[in-house]
Amino acid sequence: MATEEVNKPQSLPPYPEMIMKALEALNEPSGSSKSAISKHIESTYGELPDSNLLVQHLNKMKESGELVFLKNNYMKPDPNAPPKRGRGRPPKPKVPLPPGTVLSPPRPRGRPPKDPNAPPKSPKAKGTPGSGRPRGRPKKIARSPAVAAPTAVSTGRPRGRPPKVKPQFTEVSVES
Repeated sequence: MATEEVNKPQSLPPYPEMIMKALEALNEPSGSSKSAISKHIESTYGELPDSNLLVQHLNKMKESGELVFLKNNYMKPDPNAPPKRGRGRPPKPKVPLPPGTVLSPPRPRGRPPKDPNAPPKSPKAKGTPGSGRPRGRPKKIARSPAVAAPTAVSTGRPRGRPPKVKPQFTEVSVES
């Protein structure tokens, strides 16, 4: 237990504080790069325990608006600059409601659930859609033998490819 307290490294200030001090000390007009910030922190506070933590904190500060990221450099936001708009079309301004109006809760999304107490619907015959014809492929109509389809020239041969003729073998006896 005592060895842990003796070998404990010096306590570092929080990362956002170290990053802000590094940006103030470097004071570059176009901002400071990630490597310049990390080198300044290492020279001021000694070896950093984890370089990934610096990257994570830089990204958090960039997303929260504490830092501005421009051309691979981080800088403090300009207090006179207008707030940066998000991507896409801005939302329509909401019209304020007159006082005394009560808002009803919004309708839930999706199909409403079935009412278990509702009487069952009578099964009705499915009607054809508006065209008056049934769905799908029409049924094959059987032809009567009286109406024969006109055939090509009737030569007495069956239709299709003729069967392969197998040559007949004759027995040949070989006498020695």
